[in-house]
Amino acid sequence: MKYMLIMRATDEAYEKMGDVDFDTMLETVGRFNDELIRAGVLVAAEGLADSAEGVVVDYSAEAPVVTDGPYGETKELFGGFYLLNVASKEEAVEWAKRMPMGGPGFKTEVRRVSTIDEFPQDNEWIAKERAWREATGQL
Repeated sequence: MKYMLIMRATDEAYEKMGDVDFDTMLETVGRFNDELIRAGVLVAAEGLADSAEGVVVDYSAEAPVVTDGPYGETKELFGGFYLLNVASKEEAVEWAKRMPMGGPGFKTEVRRVSTIDEFPQDNEWIAKERAWREATGQL
Protein backbone atom coordinates (compact mmCIF):
# COMPACT_ATOMS: atom_id res chain seq x y z
CA MET A 1 0.00 0.00 0.00
CA LYS A 2 1.18 3.49 -0.74
CA TYR A 3 0.93 6.23 1.85
CA MET A 4 1.77 9.89 1.50
CA LEU A 5 3.37 11.65 4.44
CA ILE A 6 2.41 15.28 3.93
CA MET A 7 4.66 17.76 5.70
CA ARG A 8 2.74 20.73 7.04
CA ALA A 9 3.78 23.64 9.17
CA THR A 10 2.73 27.10 10.24
CA ASP A 11 4.41 30.20 8.83
CA GLU A 12 6.15 30.65 12.18
CA ALA A 13 7.54 27.12 12.13
CA TYR A 14 8.90 27.59 8.61
CA GLU A 15 10.51 30.85 9.71
CA LYS A 16 12.28 29.02 12.56
CA MET A 17 13.64 26.51 10.04
CA GLY A 18 15.62 29.41 8.60
CA ASP A 19 17.64 29.47 11.84
CA VAL A 20 18.82 25.88 11.33
CA ASP A 21 22.20 25.41 9.65
CA PHE A 22 21.49 24.23 6.10
CA ASP A 23 24.26 21.59 6.10
CA THR A 24 22.98 20.22 9.40
CA MET A 25 19.46 20.02 8.00
CA LEU A 26 20.70 18.22 4.87
CA GLU A 27 22.61 15.73 7.03
CA THR A 28 19.59 15.04 9.25
CA VAL A 29 17.11 14.67 6.39
CA GLY A 30 19.67 12.72 4.35
CA ARG A 31 20.07 10.15 7.12
CA PHE A 32 16.28 9.72 7.34
CA ASN A 33 16.00 9.38 3.57
CA ASP A 34 18.78 6.78 3.62
CA GLU A 35 16.84 4.77 6.23
CA LEU A 36 13.76 4.83 4.00
CA ILE A 37 15.82 3.74 0.99
CA ARG A 38 17.57 0.93 2.89
CA ALA A 39 14.18 -0.26 4.20
CA GLY A 40 12.92 -0.38 0.61
CA VAL A 41 9.85 1.77 1.29
CA LEU A 42 10.70 5.11 -0.36
CA VAL A 43 8.86 5.74 -3.64
CA ALA A 44 9.34 9.53 -3.87
CA ALA A 45 10.11 12.55 -1.71
CA GLU A 46 9.95 16.21 -2.66
CA GLY A 47 9.92 19.57 -0.97
CA LEU A 48 8.02 22.56 -2.27
CA ALA A 49 9.31 26.04 -3.07
CA ASP A 50 8.20 28.96 -0.91
CA SER A 51 4.48 29.73 -1.20
CA ALA A 52 5.37 33.25 -2.38
CA GLU A 53 6.46 31.64 -5.66
CA GLY A 54 3.15 29.80 -6.11
CA VAL A 55 -0.31 30.76 -7.21
CA VAL A 56 -3.80 29.77 -6.13
CA VAL A 57 -6.46 28.89 -8.70
CA ASP A 58 -9.84 29.57 -7.07
CA TYR A 59 -12.86 27.94 -8.70
CA SER A 60 -15.48 29.83 -6.69
CA ALA A 61 -16.38 32.11 -9.63
CA GLU A 62 -17.61 31.01 -13.06
CA ALA A 63 -14.17 31.68 -14.51
CA PRO A 64 -11.33 30.46 -12.26
CA VAL A 65 -9.42 33.28 -10.57
CA VAL A 66 -5.62 33.04 -10.28
CA THR A 67 -3.95 34.82 -7.36
CA ASP A 68 -0.21 35.06 -6.76
CA GLY A 69 1.20 33.70 -3.51
CA PRO A 70 1.90 33.88 -0.70
CA TYR A 71 -1.41 32.47 0.36
CA GLY A 72 -3.64 34.49 2.64
CA GLU A 73 -5.40 33.25 5.75
CA THR A 74 -3.68 29.88 6.02
CA LYS A 75 -3.04 28.18 9.32
CA GLU A 76 -0.66 25.63 7.80
CA LEU A 77 1.11 25.22 4.51
CA PHE A 78 1.92 22.00 2.69
CA GLY A 79 5.71 22.03 2.44
CA GLY A 80 6.56 18.70 0.85
CA PHE A 81 5.86 15.00 0.93
CA TYR A 82 7.19 11.49 1.15
CA LEU A 83 5.50 8.70 -0.79
CA LEU A 84 6.07 5.33 0.85
CA ASN A 85 5.15 1.79 -0.15
CA VAL A 86 4.50 0.04 3.15
CA ALA A 87 2.43 -2.86 4.47
CA SER A 88 0.01 -0.84 6.58
CA LYS A 89 -1.13 2.53 7.85
CA GLU A 90 0.53 1.68 11.15
CA GLU A 91 3.90 1.27 9.41
CA ALA A 92 3.42 4.60 7.63
CA VAL A 93 2.64 6.25 10.97
CA GLU A 94 5.80 4.75 12.50
CA TRP A 95 7.87 6.28 9.70
CA ALA A 96 6.07 9.61 10.17
CA LYS A 97 6.96 9.59 13.86
CA ARG A 98 10.63 9.27 12.90
CA MET A 99 10.66 12.19 10.48
CA PRO A 100 13.35 14.71 11.39
CA MET A 101 10.92 17.60 11.67
CA GLY A 102 9.55 18.45 15.00
CA GLY A 103 8.53 21.11 17.39
CA PRO A 104 5.63 23.49 17.67
CA GLY A 105 3.90 24.21 14.39
CA PHE A 106 5.05 21.09 12.52
CA LYS A 107 2.73 18.24 11.57
CA THR A 108 2.74 15.29 9.22
CA GLU A 109 -0.51 14.09 7.73
CA VAL A 110 -0.58 10.41 6.73
CA ARG A 111 -2.93 9.55 3.87
CA ARG A 112 -3.36 6.34 1.89
CA VAL A 113 -2.92 6.78 -1.86
CA SER A 114 -5.79 5.26 -3.82
CA THR A 115 -4.85 2.82 -6.55
CA ILE A 116 -6.29 2.54 -10.03
CA ASP A 117 -7.69 -0.85 -9.02
CA GLU A 118 -10.17 0.90 -6.71
CA PHE A 119 -11.98 2.56 -9.63
CA PRO A 120 -14.53 0.95 -11.99
CA GLN A 121 -12.44 -1.08 -14.43
CA ASP A 122 -15.13 -0.98 -17.12
CA ASN A 123 -14.83 2.83 -17.36
CA GLU A 124 -13.27 4.05 -20.63
CA TRP A 125 -11.08 6.64 -18.89
CA ILE A 126 -9.81 4.20 -16.28
CA ALA A 127 -8.95 1.74 -19.08
CA LYS A 128 -7.00 4.47 -20.92
CA GLU A 129 -5.14 5.43 -17.76
CA ARG A 130 -4.35 1.77 -16.98
CA ALA A 131 -2.94 1.34 -20.51
CA TRP A 132 -0.78 4.45 -20.07
CA ARG A 133 0.46 3.27 -16.67
CA GLU A 134 1.31 -0.15 -18.09
CA ALA A 135 3.11 1.41 -21.09
CA THR A 136 5.19 3.64 -18.82
CA GLY A 137 6.07 0.86 -16.37
CA GLN A 138 3.97 2.23 -13.53
CA LEU A 139 1.94 -0.99 -13.24
